[in-house]
Amino acid sequence: MDNILLLLEQIRSIAQLGLCYAKDPYDHERYEKLLELASNEYSQICNIEEKLIVERFKKELGYITPKVGVNGVIISQEGKILLERRADDKLWGIPGGWTETGESPQQSIKREIYEETGLNVEVKEIIDIFTRIPGDFGQPHTSYHILFYCEAIDGCLKASFESIEIGFHDFNKITEWHRDHLDMVRKAIEFLNEYNKKINV
Repeated sequence: MDNILLLLEQIRSIAQLGLCYAKDPYDHERYEKLLELASNEYSQICNIEEKLIVERFKKELGYITPKVGVNGVIISQEGKILLERRADDKLWGIPGGWTETGESPQQSIKREIYEETGLNVEVKEIIDIFTRIPGDFGQPHTSYHILFYCEAIDGCLKASFESIEIGFHDFNKITEWHRDHLDMVRKAIEFLNEYNKKINV
């Protein structure tokens, strides 16, 4: 299955590039058909309506590259992690979202955290980069997710429309996680243990 999804991603990339650069109307028609065939297969495998997949793909212009997301880990003085119960799937995760054009990843995570939590943060370090490939969590594309360690500077903690609730929690007591966010939290804890050793030397 993984090989099929990777093949589909290559096919849809060729189709989208063709639609972007092809001058011949017959070639354009062929690339449209190629994108339609790939989207149909994506739809069946990922259980997403084909029309939605086609619309999503057609919004992407130029050379097709992985999408980039950012997430930020914030720790309280008591060692608890800032988590939000998301409105979209009712599961727990760390704040974050997609990067936007005209922003650095650091600017994106500052914006996302402020929008979702009401907190202004200082971005300290990159903890790791997580990769999701087509088929992971039902998504039809490759994406990279940069995990940052951040410290809150000021602001008033409050939930946004994207969250049902938000607060600092003992992650060990959370059982229902959004996608790979538990892996992110575990990686962050491992990173912070080493980070604190270095700054306390």
